[in-house]
Amino acid sequence: MFVLENGAKKGEEQRLQAISQAIRVVPHFPKQGIMFQDITTLLLDHKAFKDAVDIFVDRYRDMDISVVAGVEARGFIFGSSIALGIGAKFVPLCKPGKLPGEVISEKYVLEYGSDCLEMHVGAVQASERVIIIDDLVATGGTLSAATRLLERAGAEVVECGCVIGVSDPKVGCNKVNGKPLYILLEPREVENDF
Repeated sequence: MFVLENGAKKGEEQRLQAISQAIRVVPHFPKQGIMFQDITTLLLDHKAFKDAVDIFVDRYRDMDISVVAGVEARGFIFGSSIALGIGAKFVPLCKPGKLPGEVISEKYVLEYGSDCLEMHVGAVQASERVIIIDDLVATGGTLSAATRLLERAGAEVVECGCVIGVSDPKVGCNKVNGKPLYILLEPREVENDF
């Protein structure tokens, strides 16, 4: 398949434009200066949502992925759909106290404090090939913690994928914690009329 200079395959440009336009930008939420990328409006547009999932499925279909790990909560929406599309199991990576049973956890530091991700013990097996999915990457802290958590369980993290990628010098342009980072879109700076 033909690949354009920006990395998109021929025919994806129109789909990417529609996906981008379906995402509402909310200025100054949750605080002044933040341009919140609201993917809930993308979910209301079934064609744009399907296109977003299909682009990920096309990317991962032939990469021998056995696990899709989704980061709570919006990573669950995209991750579970991608898992179904590629025939892989879905593993939720949750905030503390959300999973019953025995869990392993990974703490991480954010700009405004700290957080933690948890996963059920036994959810992934040694040497399973995993992709990590979330809606947005900014500093890469959450995806880095997800990678460490899965690798501690013996999984091979192949790539991290996000619908939206916010430019941050700490993340680098295409890696998080040494793993490839695939991003569908850069954030928009203008508000939709929704």
